[in-house]
Amino acid sequence: MTYQTPLAELARHVAERGDQPFLHQPVNRKLIVWTWRQVDDNARRIAQGLLSLGLKPGDRVAIFAKNSAEWFIADWAIMMAGMVSVPIYATAGADTIRHIVEDSGAKAVFVGKLDDLAAGQSVFDGRIPRIGFPYQTIDHDHRWEDWINQHPPLETVADISLNDVMTLVYTSGSTGKPKGVVLKYLQYAAASTTNRELVGMTPEDRGISYLPLAHITERGVVEGTALYTGGPIYFVESLDTFVDDLKVARPTTFLSVPRLWTRFQVGVHEKMPAEKLQKLLKIPLLGKLVARKIRAGLGLNSVHTFGSGSAPIAPTLLQWYHGLGIDICEGWGMSETTGLSACNMPFRADRMGTIGVPLACVEMKIADDGELLIRGDAVFEEYYNNPEATAEAFADGWFRTGDKAEQTANGAFRIIGRLKEEFKTTKGKYVAPVPLESRLSGNPDIEQVCVIGAGRTQPAAVVVLAEHRRNANRDSLSASLRRTLEELNATLESHQKLEGILVAKEPWSIENERLTPTLKLRRSYLEEVYSERLNDVTGGAVIWEN
Repeated sequence: MTYQTPLAELARHVAERGDQPFLHQPVNRKLIVWTWRQVDDNARRIAQGLLSLGLKPGDRVAIFAKNSAEWFIADWAIMMAGMVSVPIYATAGADTIRHIVEDSGAKAVFVGKLDDLAAGQSVFDGRIPRIGFPYQTIDHDHRWEDWINQHPPLETVADISLNDVMTLVYTSGSTGKPKGVVLKYLQYAAASTTNRELVGMTPEDRGISYLPLAHITERGVVEGTALYTGGPIYFVESLDTFVDDLKVARPTTFLSVPRLWTRFQVGVHEKMPAEKLQKLLKIPLLGKLVARKIRAGLGLNSVHTFGSGSAPIAPTLLQWYHGLGIDICEGWGMSETTGLSACNMPFRADRMGTIGVPLACVEMKIADDGELLIRGDAVFEEYYNNPEATAEAFADGWFRTGDKAEQTANGAFRIIGRLKEEFKTTKGKYVAPVPLESRLSGNPDIEQVCVIGAGRTQPAAVVVLAEHRRNANRDSLSASLRRTLEELNATLESHQKLEGILVAKEPWSIENERLTPTLKLRRSYLEEVYSERLNDVTGGAVIWEN
């Protein structure tokens, strides 16, 4: 397939639909709209601003901010100036930010919307120029609005090629310091083009950007696909306005992560108990009306394609949404594969619980030890400044994903865990935690779960209760959890059976370091936190953390 660079796609849309609305940013409950032509003009002015700082093509420029229209524009401005972008999670701590800035050698940084200013303020202390988006943010040296008003548009943008480096995307660091994934324009173009073709998107499709843009999936599947398709994009002002902003956007495609899909389910159950809902859904005509009302209440009644990624999603949750007419296409990908690389799309009910099949721009296979291998146009070639990690990551031209997988009879791939996450009990046998966690999370009382067992006689589970159930009667909760535990253990081999369940006293979040910025479990830290208390979990008990 022939690919075009992002700047070539931007130029195409400016020529074809220059005065059509493109980016939609709510600010103080008013919608600010940029046309394609205005986006191009603003990006050229910001590119000129970067060059005015004395930066040169190839220099790295960081973006430290939550999603906004300015994030998109800054990304394209960095490309226009021939520089390399370095996204940083807006939730990252000071040590992570410092590591990324030092490792990448960033020469400047865009700062914008942030929930917490402390970490960024401590690292970005003026040693490199700081350009502030027009929101409350950390101290900065240059204002976005000033650059838009003062700098003329860059007349000739950088002559970039598909073989040039576009961005350094740092991994979430769940098993150590984040590594810089070097992505070229080729990989991004392959992913964005293939996503567009896979979904069958047209310029009439509307998207919404709210998952972190520092994560390659949001950048490729949402930002990249919109750019390569030509459809409008909407943003969210805050978590509090999320549903209202969703209703304004009326997206036709919608991507989320398992934890948020679970939270949406919780929101539905808060308004209508699970048993009552299931009874209503089974009634002809009325069931369809109820399902349609729920989709409208979530702001998802215009969506034709739903997706979930970043982590495994419980098949029972997929089936629950399927009953509402929301067919979630589970996908899989990594920073190293430019995001989405396999997906259950077009949706097939018989493939629920799998990641479907590879996208057209890659091929996948399973090694003798069960590791999932991948290669193709969207797969990276090296880690930045880390030849040792690069050498370890490849085998005969195939990228070693670290995921353990199996292939089903209908040709789909199923992820059954991470090779490094498997642990050995004192019985000397290995246990893969992810399939057990997926089964446990089918209980709607459970929002988060981690199975722990390294060095233990039997594994045990630590769970976080669903928000709407945290103040419920403990006896009924214990009965529900014990029932789920017994049903699971009845299907397991003896060395896999769970000793019991510990109910955590607080939810796991990025802020308390239980989750990575991509909402993955920090397993080693969770083991450290709960190891001693798990000694009290015996004989199928359900106990609460003090």
